[in-house]
Amino acid sequence: MKAVDALRLWVMGALAHLDQAVERILAWDEETLERLSNSRFLRFLHLPLLIATYVGYGYLWAALALALIVFGTEVDHQNVLIGVGVTASVVLFCQGVKALTHRPRPTFVRQGFHHQFLTSSSFPSNHTAMAFAMAYLILRLYPAWYNILLLYLLAVLIGLSRVYLREHYPLDVLGGAALGTYLAHGLFPWLAQCAR
Repeated sequence: MKAVDALRLWVMGALAHLDQAVERILAWDEETLERLSNSRFLRFLHLPLLIATYVGYGYLWAALALALIVFGTEVDHQNVLIGVGVTASVVLFCQGVKALTHRPRPTFVRQGFHHQFLTSSSFPSNHTAMAFAMAYLILRLYPAWYNILLLYLLAVLIGLSRVYLREHYPLDVLGGAALGTYLAHGLFPWLAQCAR
């Protein structure tokens, strides 16, 4: 009986520590959201961050795919198929995670002509997941240093814009970056083999 009581106390203590850790993480998440969305420095970057959010809707990826289809080689056409496969997978997976987590979004503050988000679920950030997935694909398919630098810089700006515009918490963005990279990395070998 004493062993069972000791185990129960240990489990309850471990759960209390876990609960405190989660509370600290969520408090950091909210504090960081407030700091970034009210940052004087980021207000100077308001227009680039607003543009980055709109780029994150997929217009840039569609334009790149169209340019590769029209002006590219057969290898470029195959790379577009890989990109379409990763895009579909990232969107479906992120939407599935959103449906499971139901994390509410931050309180939205309309800025200029920028409108509120399409879904009420916050985790993970689809924009960020897609941006990091595409940056990873560029790293693998077109590994010139300037391509990698440009696409990862854009991915970071897209993620930062989602927090600055109060559409996501920082953890949503970090989760999106990790999920997008993980899915692109995991799917790349299989999609590359299918496309060839």
